[in-house]
Amino acid sequence: MAKQYIMRFTNEESTVLEDVIYKGKAAAHKRLHAQILLKADVSDAGEKRTDSEIGEALGLSTRTVERVRQHLVPEGLEATLNRAKPPRVRSRVIDGETEAHLIALAGTNATDVRSRWTLRLLRQRMVELGYVARQRTEVSRNRHPSESPDQPYRRRIAHHAERRRLHTRL
Repeated sequence: MAKQYIMRFTNEESTVLEDVIYKGKAAAHKRLHAQILLKADVSDAGEKRTDSEIGEALGLSTRTVERVRQHLVPEGLEATLNRAKPPRVRSRVIDGETEAHLIALAGTNATDVRSRWTLRLLRQRMVELGYVARQRTEVSRNRHPSESPDQPYRRRIAHHAERRRLHTRL
């Protein structure tokens, strides 16, 4: 079957691809796509390899090479090298202003009964103040500035490690 997508790169485009490969600061998939495109180049300076030769040389399937070439034609060089970010599945529950209110609230004293804010209390207070209609606890946890969810675990591990050190000294 004849190639449907034929690559012809200018000197500038070839230089960009070579920089991606040889400078060593690019992500692995980006370097791999640049290698595929350079090997598929049919211009005078290109290697003019077939898809199966490229796949064999790079340890890829022929279909992967075809997909990279196919992606280049409608999308362009930059889009082929850089992965597209997936669209956001859910809309944001809180915006920047509401997040600022949440952080400010978390920095204040909680209540008379508690010395610190719990996630549930933060959520309830944000609903009471009218910043959000309803809010999941996860949203508060992700924005809570004073404590990461894994800090108690770290303290517990540190405590056991300290205890072990004490026992080994005695």
